[in-house]
Amino acid sequence: MLNTAYLALGSNIGDRQFYLDESIRLLGDHDDTEIMAVSTYFNNAAVAPTYQPDYLNAAIEVRTLISLRDLFELTLVVEKKLGRESKGTRDPRTIDLDILFFNDTIVSDDDLVVPHPLMHDRSFVLKPLVELVPHFVHPLLNQTIEELYENLG
Repeated sequence: MLNTAYLALGSNIGDRQFYLDESIRLLGDHDDTEIMAVSTYFNNAAVAPTYQPDYLNAAIEVRTLISLRDLFELTLVVEKKLGRESKGTRDPRTIDLDILFFNDTIVSDDDLVVPHPLMHDRSFVLKPLVELVPHFVHPLLNQTIEELYENLG
């Protein structure tokens, strides 16, 4: 089955554009995965308890034959290959890859929650995503990406 996923990308260490570009290339290099669209790259202040360098953020549309779990594992491999040391922390990072949507699947596992549970509160996630799929309806919130972005105020 052909699946459509939307991912958020962020980097705030080193050559941020390189890390975004390289993560997109590595994801697209997988035999069963194709990058369909890439948003503009946006500079954003870090949202963290202590000072961090600004992030460069983007969103991508991916078409894939692999499962949600396999896509998640692929993102972890790409993050590790690009120097990401720990997942689930708010530390600065070379690359952060988050699966925002996978079709209209709803999953809540210990290590994977889709749709991403905080995306509707984060302009740095919604702004690039609204470029790609403004009319996509969030399967839990029943609002379009555009509506979620506009509601941030």
